[in-house]
Amino acid sequence: MSMGGGGPRGAARVSSADYEAQKRANSEAPKIANLGARIRELFIPYRVQLLVVVVLVVVGAALGIVPPLLTARIFDEGLFPKGGPPNLTVIAWLSGVMLLTFLASAAIGIVQTRLTARTGNRVMGELRVRLFAHLQKMELAFFTRTKTGVIQSRLQNDVGGVASVLTNTVSSVIGNTVTVIAAFIAMLALSWQLTIVAVILLPALVIAQRRVGQVRAKIAGRTQESLSDMSAITQEALSVSGVLLSKSFTRQQEETERYSDENSRLISLQTSLAMSGQWFFAVVQVFLSAVPAIVYLIAGWLITGGDVGITAGTVVAFTTVQARLLFPMMGLMRVALDLQTSGALFARIFEYLDLKPQIVDRPDARPVRLLAAAPAQPATSDGITPTAAPLIEFDRVCFRYPDATEHSLHTLNEVSFSVQPGEFVAFVGPSGSGKTTISYLIPRLYDATDGTVSFAGDDVRELSHVSLMEQVGMVTQEPYLFHATIAENLRYARPEATDAELEAAARAANIHDTIVSFEAGYDTVVGERGYRLSGGEKQRIAIARVLLKDPAVLVLDEATSALDTVSERIVQRALDVARSGRTTIAIAHRLSTVIDADRIFVLEAGRIVERGTHAELLAREGAYWRLHREQAGIRGGLDPLSYGE
Repeated sequence: MSMGGGGPRGAARVSSADYEAQKRANSEAPKIANLGARIRELFIPYRVQLLVVVVLVVVGAALGIVPPLLTARIFDEGLFPKGGPPNLTVIAWLSGVMLLTFLASAAIGIVQTRLTARTGNRVMGELRVRLFAHLQKMELAFFTRTKTGVIQSRLQNDVGGVASVLTNTVSSVIGNTVTVIAAFIAMLALSWQLTIVAVILLPALVIAQRRVGQVRAKIAGRTQESLSDMSAITQEALSVSGVLLSKSFTRQQEETERYSDENSRLISLQTSLAMSGQWFFAVVQVFLSAVPAIVYLIAGWLITGGDVGITAGTVVAFTTVQARLLFPMMGLMRVALDLQTSGALFARIFEYLDLKPQIVDRPDARPVRLLAAAPAQPATSDGITPTAAPLIEFDRVCFRYPDATEHSLHTLNEVSFSVQPGEFVAFVGPSGSGKTTISYLIPRLYDATDGTVSFAGDDVRELSHVSLMEQVGMVTQEPYLFHATIAENLRYARPEATDAELEAAARAANIHDTIVSFEAGYDTVVGERGYRLSGGEKQRIAIARVLLKDPAVLVLDEATSALDTVSERIVQRALDVARSGRTTIAIAHRLSTVIDADRIFVLEAGRIVERGTHAELLAREGAYWRLHREQAGIRGGLDPLSYGE
């Protein structure tokens, strides 16, 4: 979309130092209130599945404690019964029960894994769709100030980064918690003295884990920011336009170096993220390895001291159960670290979900009450036509772009005009005068800072945004075509359109014969942004797409300014057909494209300085006359009216 005069030209530029400071600030995870509660809310629609998972996890964890207890009985009653030889019957029976326990645990684990994976992936998928849908509601200003690659990174890297948490956390937390509780109870039942020895250092490890998690969360935020920058560089440099630009300016090496520098930063962050906490888990591992030896030592000391409650079976069972306690504890610590790390990613996701669209419908918004199109009425010199109700009306409209500073000049200042149904009006003026901004305010892509924009007699802020957009069709200087077939690009305007309707729109846009000359016809894939087509072909397909939409108002924003003379004439004929029977607003640099407009408005510095027909404005020898002379290259006494005829 050509920005023309629509960019926030009055906005102060951000200095390099300020940008880097802002970037560092953005790399930190945003503070989101009730983050834990909001994450839990994601699972509410799946509470039945989660309940089944919980039951399976509890049963599986309980079964996991059975083998160590059976081991104690095998030792004490089967292998080394008091005062007798080994009892093979007892050994066989207990071993059979142990085998059945293992089989049941394995079966439960398979079902549990399937349920948790399916539930977690569905939650992740819905979160991604929810984020995408929310971004679709954001106003145009959000996308003009945010890199596309950064948005893509939030959808892909951030949501993907929490995948393991969504798919594994519930079962891991519940399973490990139940296992820890059951193991602790079993250890107490076997020997309370040995239990104290086994768990005495765990509180210190939990405290250390929290600190490690905080560090990992910060590094994770910076890592995701780097991934966003990588995505942005990739999107900019490897798009068709980006590659063409880098080749034409021989900047491939610089682009590669830019990517390499960010890649090096990402590698460093990912290495730091992987290494953060490794010393902690090394300490935990040493502790886990040392505890059995300490238990054996204490058990020997207790037995030597005459503690007959501790037997060989007790020691073997205790060390087995102790592993069932400490390893799940380590698992819980890892999950806690993952949760703290993923908290930074969830915060970034919720940060986008918490963005409030600036262009929203009021609760009592109503659909557009479209006025019937009528032949253009003669207009007075001030642009007022009392015999017809205006379809579009600007009443003392002022506008400043959201990114502009408080002291920046308005892009539009006290602009007033009206457009009648069926009328063809044009806005001309130098770049930056506010022409394109006017076209943005009509369908409410932005809201006026002051004043009122009305459509069909209603303030656009009181209308349903969808119904308003349905009435406006836009043809811009750089039409956007998807990497799809011509038919699919046309049906984007109306998916249910028949082949006959596609052909009718294409004929009206003077592009049908060109399309059927392609080998695949309407099934021709146009390439990214339509790069397999010429500029004139892309523009005519864009016109056909708008005709298929059949809007009441057609906005032409520099629709032919990027074309050569021959293509411009072909496209202009298509535009003449498109204008028929509908209200048309043209934003133009080339005055030759608007000389037959019913009225022409001339803008300078955000104000309408002249209005009238082509002939009337030339006769005044004012701003329009000067623009005309500049474009026509008139010298001396040449007749200015001959230009463009």
